[in-house]
Amino acid sequence: MASISFARGVPSPDILPVAELAECAAAVIEAEGQTILNYGPAFGYLPLREWVGAQHGVAADRVLLTPGSLMGFNFVAQHLLGGGGAAVVEAPTYDRTLGVLRGIGSAIEPVPLSKAGLDLDRVETLLGADPPPKLLYVIPTFQNPSGRTLSAGQRHALVELAAARGVMVFEDDPYRLVRYSGEPEPTLHELAGGEGVIFASSFSKTAAPGLRVGYLVLPEPLVVPLTAVAASSYIAPAQLPQAALFELIRRGRFEHTLTQTVDVLRARRDAMLAGLEAEMPEGTAWSEPDGGYFLWVDLPAGVDSSALLADAARAGVTFVVGTDFFMTGEGQNAMRLAFSFPSVGEIQDGVAILGALVRERAAAS
Repeated sequence: MASISFARGVPSPDILPVAELAECAAAVIEAEGQTILNYGPAFGYLPLREWVGAQHGVAADRVLLTPGSLMGFNFVAQHLLGGGGAAVVEAPTYDRTLGVLRGIGSAIEPVPLSKAGLDLDRVETLLGADPPPKLLYVIPTFQNPSGRTLSAGQRHALVELAAARGVMVFEDDPYRLVRYSGEPEPTLHELAGGEGVIFASSFSKTAAPGLRVGYLVLPEPLVVPLTAVAASSYIAPAQLPQAALFELIRRGRFEHTLTQTVDVLRARRDAMLAGLEAEMPEGTAWSEPDGGYFLWVDLPAGVDSSALLADAARAGVTFVVGTDFFMTGEGQNAMRLAFSFPSVGEIQDGVAILGALVRERAAAS
């Protein structure tokens, strides 16, 4: 039996715009090959920067294109935290962000995130430290790993607290356009008027991850130093994927691609939610995301997700244990499930397997 993976947040091959991107890449090579196949500016392909800037109400010179949004976070972490200092993060949060912060030796201060949102009292306490932290990192929309979205009230409060303490905010928002239901909340960047907030996103979830095109929308004081960090890291970015992506946008095919992606992933999310409702025993709870790639499952008391993963792997199903997304060992009875890659049928089969294993372990605990 082939393995069913609920582990990685990647799109399945059937939703990638292969033919469209092939046409776009050929077109831009023919039209601009001598430029885009050479070294280019560290901040990336200008027409795409102009388009991104227009989406966020800023000039193109405040947009830095990066090889994925995680690389953008690396640049920010090097610049703001490379000499020491603390970062405030959600708990749980993106495991690769924790890896970056650990790698540069940053102090990491977690803030509990639950169904009700962030613990704002804890945020206020941490931001009021002397010295204050140098960065507040949040994924406010369809969060990885929980799938949760912060309310408008929480967003306003975060912006006000950070501004009052002079703490830079890193708003990581790669899933915002992958929405299945509900109405969008304003971004922190919008609420802050573009000041004091670094907005990061990526085309990995809306076009194709293999393009490796992400971006940062920077406050004015960070444009020069962050561009210098980028230039020292890779000399120049790959302009071909940036130009091909812009051609997809210029032709009006980006919106079509996104609509197809959302339709496919909505069906997969719905299948996972229905499966959890049908298969999981009493005492299990899960998030119900309005978009994104993930949902979070809290298992019944006494069910350890690491032991469950071992059972599930033997049965042909994988997921990520909750402890990967915390600093201090929490999440032993939680798991992250990604619904972006498997088909509806695989999701139904995989959740049924997980449900039987959870029931078995719950009964034995």
